[in-house]
Amino acid sequence: MKISYIQTASIFGEKEQNFDEVRTLVNGVNADLLVLPELFATGYTFTSKEEVKQLAETDQEETATFLKQISDQTGAIIVGGFAEKEGDKLYNASMMVYRDQVIAVYRKLHLYNKEKLWFSPGNTPLSVHTVKGMKIGVMVCFDWMFPEVARKLALDGAQVIAHPSNLVMPYCQAAMVTRCLENRVFAVTANRIGHEKRGEDDFTFTGGSQITSFDGKILSSAPKDTPFMDIVDVDIQKADNKMINAHNDVLKDRRTKFYD
Repeated sequence: MKISYIQTASIFGEKEQNFDEVRTLVNGVNADLLVLPELFATGYTFTSKEEVKQLAETDQEETATFLKQISDQTGAIIVGGFAEKEGDKLYNASMMVYRDQVIAVYRKLHLYNKEKLWFSPGNTPLSVHTVKGMKIGVMVCFDWMFPEVARKLALDGAQVIAHPSNLVMPYCQAAMVTRCLENRVFAVTANRIGHEKRGEDDFTFTGGSQITSFDGKILSSAPKDTPFMDIVDVDIQKADNKMINAHNDVLKDRRTKFYD
């Protein structure tokens, strides 16, 4: 399976320009799974809930239409972040699309910093979806900090975790080595680059998008300051084997009665 990411330099509020950047980066690409950053179409640094409302969408609007176009162009399952609206609720969400269908929407469970002012915490369950014969789980950015997220997806059979991100702390890329090793799953962390100074916030995004193997090896690492796209061909079924040697299974060996 060809799993891939796109690392973008989103411009706040400029959806069409951000769509065009992705179009340029995927030109000629053929893949099975393609992951885009968190909030790739809108930018990240909101200054009010009203700004979020103005840019938020349902899963049937322009970002969904764009992702379907990219899926059709590349043949890939697309996972990308967007600001979602449902009634009077706003969510930091990611959408999984394949061809002309929205497969699932996942709402970020663990909100970072001022996201708590603009978004409601996610209320959708962690779930795994089988598409093109690949079992895919989704988490968003700061979810990496909570090992229960990747573990739950692994327990539910995920072979690969799609991880749209807008990382500003320097720890995640290294931590994903452990997340993948302790669960024996692949992960695609799609980060962004660039600088957003809006209101009181001044964020520099860390780039370094990464594909991490089930055995903790880093299969691809993007530059820290350049839009970038990469594809890695992996044997996704290796994530089904949870044995690290002849005697240890990382899931079956858990002593759960001692963890309460």
